[in-house]
Amino acid sequence: MPHATISPPSTPLYVNDGLLGSEQVGYLNPSYPDEPLDDLRRRYERDGYLFLKSLLPREDVLKAREAYFTLLEPSGVLAPGTSPVDGIFDDRKDKLDFPGIGAGSTDANGRPRGGLFVDLALQAHAEPWYKDEFCKHSSLHSFIAKFTRWGDNTLGLTRSLLRNNTPHNKAIGVHYDQIFLRHGDDTSMTAWVPMGDVALDGGGLIYLENGHTLGRELEKGFYDRAKQTGLSEEEARNAFNKNMMSGGLLADGPKEFAEAHGRKWLVTPFEAGDVVLHTPYTIHASTINKDPKNVIRLGTDLRFVDSSRAYDTRWTNIYMFGDGV
Repeated sequence: MPHATISPPSTPLYVNDGLLGSEQVGYLNPSYPDEPLDDLRRRYERDGYLFLKSLLPREDVLKAREAYFTLLEPSGVLAPGTSPVDGIFDDRKDKLDFPGIGAGSTDANGRPRGGLFVDLALQAHAEPWYKDEFCKHSSLHSFIAKFTRWGDNTLGLTRSLLRNNTPHNKAIGVHYDQIFLRHGDDTSMTAWVPMGDVALDGGGLIYLENGHTLGRELEKGFYDRAKQTGLSEEEARNAFNKNMMSGGLLADGPKEFAEAHGRKWLVTPFEAGDVVLHTPYTIHASTINKDPKNVIRLGTDLRFVDSSRAYDTRWTNIYMFGDGV
């Protein structure tokens, strides 16, 4: 089903540089884990992503969401009288005291403002329920092992990005993941896992239409120019990163980026249990969380590699601020 044939959503969608126009928005195409693997592989190669419905048991995702917000509850982020699993933001508080990790609120992966909230959000990456259980969920690992044909060589990298997106705070800017994984082959796969239901305007990820082809073009164009100037592979890699925006972004504003490249942003509401797999060149960002019920969007980026190939070993440690990635 081509993206262009679907009517754009009527829900207003805001990004860092304003309201996306209706002509700039389409829908992600859903897929299902029980479809023939060859069909799913062809779709992934064609679109640069695979939006899998109900790959994980809903109850397992909600259990992890509840554990996360139970951990963060002492920071005062949750509305009084609400359940941790619901993750309802206390809108009497200053939103700037509750920034999302890795959402561009700081440069070079530094520590954002936020006191106890930020400390606990960082701590969550090392909690056993997260790093040993959720990140290694057998349903996800086994599907990727079969889908990629990596089999026993399938390795989930330890470093992950467990991001909360509190209402009305800054969204994630435009990027593709190979920017952060350049010390290894470009064969990795990212699994973006929403940890809870995410309304269409709830701050979920958005994917640029055919963004994987543009990502490859941007990367190749840079390396071609770098080689013409006589840079080594390592010098080219470092020079590329220096020419990105601070924090490794292609752009802070998805609206202007889509206009410049004549492509739509593909969106969808997500349900607990959904997973999006995408290539290392797939360009994506997020919307600003405008959920009318003040639901905090929680999601994690999990990276998978073929361990028989060169991969970025900087990703073998638990996420820390300023860890150089």
